[in-house]
Amino acid sequence: MEPNQILSLRTTTTDPEHVKVIQWEDFQHDLATLASLSSALGESKEKKCNLHHKLESLIQANVESLGRLNELEEMRQKLESKKVMMENMSIRSRLAKEDASKQEEQLSGAVQALLVAGGALSVCRRNLQESTKILSDENGYVHMRKLQKMLRRRQQHMTSQISLLYPVKILVGPAQKQELEAYPSSNLAGTSAGLKPVNEASLTIRGLHLNVPSFRKMSFFADKKEIQVSATALGYVAHAVSLIASYLQVPLRYPLRLCASHSYIIDNAPSTELTSESSPNANTNAKHVEFPLFLEGQDTTRAAYAVFLLNKDLEQLLNFIGAKSLGPRHVLANLRELYRIIQASAFIDNLI
Repeated sequence: MEPNQILSLRTTTTDPEHVKVIQWEDFQHDLATLASLSSALGESKEKKCNLHHKLESLIQANVESLGRLNELEEMRQKLESKKVMMENMSIRSRLAKEDASKQEEQLSGAVQALLVAGGALSVCRRNLQESTKILSDENGYVHMRKLQKMLRRRQQHMTSQISLLYPVKILVGPAQKQELEAYPSSNLAGTSAGLKPVNEASLTIRGLHLNVPSFRKMSFFADKKEIQVSATALGYVAHAVSLIASYLQVPLRYPLRLCASHSYIIDNAPSTELTSESSPNANTNAKHVEFPLFLEGQDTTRAAYAVFLLNKDLEQLLNFIGAKSLGPRHVLANLRELYRIIQASAFIDNLI
């Protein structure tokens, strides 16, 4: 083939107008270029394949790293929750420790108190055994009886001194009735009203009559001197009752506040009807109510109730020595009977 020979190339169609004629040198050049391009395309495909593999490995690594990050986040959250739980447990443990310390202190105090009480109990038990041993002996029992008689004689002597200080005597003269009324309600009195006087004679204490007019008949024009005399007599009786109760070691059910002729008697459980009525000189609070043992400037019902309570104290003392009250109206008669029984020889002989 000649160098200058022209090659004719046909296109896909057989139309002569579409036939392109190129030179051989250009054909060789294009062929070399095509070969080089084909080689470069192969290399690029190979690089693309390598890059694809690397990219897949990187993606896989990223997926794995994301999974690990998620796992680490879950582990961190679990760790935080456990940390919070441990803090709560630590707080509870500290509180439990403090409670245990307090209970330990309380228990130690209770144990100490029990030890002290045990020691006192041991001493009391030893004393009781010694007393029992002494009393089991005939001489010990005799000694106890002697001590009781000595105590009774002392009580008898002190009561006799009170009877000399506040003597209750019968005044012989015209028949006079003692008109100290009981509290109007028989349920409050505890005994039936209307008991007859012991006798028609008039009783006095230190020469003063307790002849108080009927509380229902009290008025502004009542005899002031007679009211003052009765208040003084009631003050004497209250003082005598208080002294005898202390000598006999009897706590009075209705305590007394001694103020001579303006004394008061205390009721720790008063009736609602009495507490509802106001009185300027009565000290009233949630625990007790004081009732006046005098009529001057006082409500007559409250004064009558005070005399009734004083007679109940006398009845308590009489019951303590084994006697009975003469009635709710006989204050001086009950006091005189109390004097008589305590100063009798049977008071010393009749030991329990």
